Amino acid sequence: MEARRNKKNEVTLKPPIASVGILGWMRKNLFSTPLNTILTLIIISLFWFSILPFLRWALIDASWLPGANCKESGGACWSVISSNYKMILFGFYPQDILWRPITAILMLITLLFISRNRNYWNSFLGYAWGISLVIIGILLKGGIFGLESVEIEKWGGIILTLLLSVFGLTAAYPLGVILALGRQSRMPMIKTFCVFYIEFIRGVPLISLLFMSSVVFPLFLPKGFAIHAVLRAQVAIIMFTAAYIAEVVRGGLQGMNKGQYEAADSLGLNYSQTMRLIILPQALKIVIPPSVSILISAFKDTSLVVIIGLYDLLKTTKTALSEPKWMGFSTEAYIFLAVIYFICCFFMSTYSRKLEKELNTGLE
Repeated sequence: MEARRNKKNEVTLKPPIASVGILGWMRKNLFSTPLNTILTLIIISLFWFSILPFLRWALIDASWLPGANCKESGGACWSVISSNYKMILFGFYPQDILWRPITAILMLITLLFISRNRNYWNSFLGYAWGISLVIIGILLKGGIFGLESVEIEKWGGIILTLLLSVFGLTAAYPLGVILALGRQSRMPMIKTFCVFYIEFIRGVPLISLLFMSSVVFPLFLPKGFAIHAVLRAQVAIIMFTAAYIAEVVRGGLQGMNKGQYEAADSLGLNYSQTMRLIILPQALKIVIPPSVSILISAFKDTSLVVIIGLYDLLKTTKTALSEPKWMGFSTEAYIFLAVIYFICCFFMSTYSRKLEKELNTGLE
């Protein structure tokens, strides 16, 4: 270390350049031990031999404009997205009135964004949701106010995915809470029904429920009476997700201290008041992380409706790729879908962490 004199003529030692700044940080964090040095070199090698070629394929040599000749570029063919984004995102919805689903999607996203703030959780927000959902339904279906009627069969892409996920998850959570309370009920009939329902639904895959709702259930309907496949799939998703939510909430209820119940009894609260004012708020706060994990899985599982012929994002993408011009370029399309699903799931995960922090559930 170099020696230097300060204003008082005292000799001090100057730290070497390699111990400060970027070089110091690298030496401390990346090359502090032989093992860290080896790991750092391995990561640099992986980046050099894999990440850089991927970036070259995805960005530098890629084709972006609609109608581009992807076979000559040698890179990614993002033209499959720019040429078919209407089909992928909106399915067979009439292209001359795409402003209607776009407006509906923007309204739904705006409502979800506003609902992130707990300060807005009041009756006004509830009315806003109710009125907005009616407007969204009118925009998508039409048939009134001079809007062209659009059959539900033509709804597809991101419209169908958002409808199945938002309404499915919104309805599944309170149903799961009711099932969890029913499973702990002292009434034998209610408890038996809830236990049977939860164990039966959790014992079969979602694909089976979708097939039953699409093929078996219509056989039991009266002649001339039909329920649309989208609604049947929606009910299957709600039933499946609610069973898993019920078990998570039951774990939160069982984790509550008995002193909470005794305190409620000392205040003269009945069962409904005890659950609504004391037990459920604490139990639901505890189970936020596992609940959100189940909701994220349920959101991704909505893509399984492709097996019963519904044109969600996955089905519309497959339809766009069926054109001979785009055969061999499915990787780019599925990367595009992965980005969409990641953004939605990341939003849900970020909101759960924000909610945990606001409710002080021990989040770092």
